[in-house]
Amino acid sequence: MVQRNKNITKLQAGYLFPEIGRRRRALLEQNPGAKLISLGIGNTTEPLTPHIVTGLKNAAAGLGTLEAYSGYDDDPKGQQLLQDLKAKIAEKLYHGLVSPADVFISDGAKCDCGRLQVLFGGDVSVAVQDPAYPVYVDGSVMAGATGQYNKELGLFDNIVYMSCTPANNFFPDLDSLPPTDLIYFCSPNNPTGAVSTKAQLEKLVDFARRNKSIIIFDAAYAAFIQDEDLPRSIFEIDGSQEVAIEVNSFSKSIGFTGVRLGWTVVPQELTFDDSTPVANDWRRVTGTLFNGASNIAQYGGLAALDEEGLAEMKQTVGYYMENARLIKQALTELSITTYGGTNSPYVWAEFSGRDSWEVFTEILERAHVVTTPGVGFGPSGEGFIRFSAFGHREDVVEATRRLRDKMDW
Repeated sequence: MVQRNKNITKLQAGYLFPEIGRRRRALLEQNPGAKLISLGIGNTTEPLTPHIVTGLKNAAAGLGTLEAYSGYDDDPKGQQLLQDLKAKIAEKLYHGLVSPADVFISDGAKCDCGRLQVLFGGDVSVAVQDPAYPVYVDGSVMAGATGQYNKELGLFDNIVYMSCTPANNFFPDLDSLPPTDLIYFCSPNNPTGAVSTKAQLEKLVDFARRNKSIIIFDAAYAAFIQDEDLPRSIFEIDGSQEVAIEVNSFSKSIGFTGVRLGWTVVPQELTFDDSTPVANDWRRVTGTLFNGASNIAQYGGLAALDEEGLAEMKQTVGYYMENARLIKQALTELSITTYGGTNSPYVWAEFSGRDSWEVFTEILERAHVVTTPGVGFGPSGEGFIRFSAFGHREDVVEATRRLRDKMDW
């Protein structure tokens, strides 16, 4: 028989979100009538907005006509659609900071993270924020970028965990870190909700330049930043074009988690050590492994970047940010210290000295509210719980009522 992929065998037991699902099902088996409310996984819940829906409808209808039908994006109509979307992203979201030629349209930021791991392969060292979105670590392990596994520490020696906690304002002590080939960095951060300042990102870019590293900057939650003084893109930082790639998505800002549309910016100035532009290899990887984003989804993206669509995006973001405010307020009333929730849709609640899974279980069993245990995002997440603001308003209100009534922290 064919041997199992040795890199898959290195993955730690149970990906975080399937494990949460398993525990949810177990509770429902014991309490069949229980109504669970999820403040856990960051899946959007609100309907798509009218102008964006019109764009999707018109695109679908157009595919039923000879005049408007398009196939792969290498035919003239598909190519024009692709170029229009790239140009609009560069103009409306980056305000000219990036060239449309550097924007690569995809089916989502998570998918692009996987393809980036194929691009760089297994012979690289990796640094990740701790805590961080699990895909950065698990995808790196699958790609073979691990080195030896330290059973005592439960860590791989080729993956550096950059501790980001309240003690350092959720920004790593770069002076104490060894250089790595890749640095995964997410701002606004999932799960902590922390947003890096311009001064902090300047330090990160300087660190990458000195060590010849490449930053993979996840800006999937940039639309949720309310503070105008906080950067929404790594490319707001001088010199970043030489050391950074940025991934982003329409999933959370306009509710395209099911529609699937995102993009990655790979500047032409970014090169490998042999001076080959990284974009050249990225174009080859995506051309080989990916046949392009849905044409219908791309028309939806264009509609989202019209003035009407941008206004609707702001309304959608505002809806979830009000949910975050309600969650944060309820936890504060329960004397729980919280972070995030003001420039991101995640509230990071501190339960110092406690086991994250125990707190998760306590909330699940007593309040029938699903959250996310912080330790699932990395060692520095122990003692924290992530609350997601993605949910119907009535469910969020009910969940906060249950927390007030059922929990006695």
